[in-house]
Amino acid sequence: MLATLLLVVVGLLLVALAGLWIVGERGRLLRLSTWKILRAGGWRNLFNLHALHGYVYGRWTNQYLDMLLNHIFPRLGENGKKWWRDRYHGKVLTHDQAESIIVLNQDIALRDLEQVIPYPMARDLVLKGPPDVAAYECGCRHARANPCQPTQVCLVVGQPFVDFVLEHHPHNSRRLTQAEALDLLRAEHERGHVHTAWFKDALLNRFYSICNCCKCCCGGIEQMLRYGSPALASSGYVAQVDATLCTACGTCVEACPFEATSLNGASAVDWARCMGCGVCVGQCPSQALTLVRDERKGIPLDVRVLASKEAA
Repeated sequence: MLATLLLVVVGLLLVALAGLWIVGERGRLLRLSTWKILRAGGWRNLFNLHALHGYVYGRWTNQYLDMLLNHIFPRLGENGKKWWRDRYHGKVLTHDQAESIIVLNQDIALRDLEQVIPYPMARDLVLKGPPDVAAYECGCRHARANPCQPTQVCLVVGQPFVDFVLEHHPHNSRRLTQAEALDLLRAEHERGHVHTAWFKDALLNRFYSICNCCKCCCGGIEQMLRYGSPALASSGYVAQVDATLCTACGTCVEACPFEATSLNGASAVDWARCMGCGVCVGQCPSQALTLVRDERKGIPLDVRVLASKEAA
């Protein structure tokens, strides 16, 4: 009986989505930006419910993440956590890598980025240069009782995502110029926050945002530190200490979002924990820390390198 009812509900949802698809923007049953996302996703996303999932996530982001972080994820077993992170995960960016996405001046469309995003689901990275950018309220911060400030620090990148956020959240989002987006990134870097590129299967299987994550509120960092679930992939770099410059002040220990630094006469970096975000580099008053490339940490998501390969 329950199975039959579930099938009926799913069938009705599919019929409703198909009807909205057919009516489209002319019938005004959908906002124009919703129609664009449905069209971009194709029929496949309609019938596997990814379109509905993506709409719910984008339309009610704060409520979605509050339910996920505070009620669902803490109760999941290891298989459930793995299922979730395979469909919603991020790549740590250095500050330079984050800025390079914003100032991109050519189109990039590369397939099968398994080497960059080390998860089972193949991705398409599709960026149009220069990309449209909007600032949006951080759902992770809104899910916390005393969130870090400011909260409008997530950067939605590219179409049709930017139009969707601006149209559905006119009071919680704003379109940014390239200079404004770079200023926001710099301000968050100076606050000691981590730049991360996020991918979600419900949103066209694509990169869609740069989040600026604090260790107090970020759901991805919480998954790693509290539950041991690797929702974030390394930037491809690791922090290195110059012991001759280090004053053992402890600033890096306090600043590191991933608990990868400690003091033992001088600052020491735990290679396994370090995600190569560069927060410690930016916060160190004696400039004793630098980021160095480490192939064992994966391939960086650097659009400057990807663009040069595309042009070759």
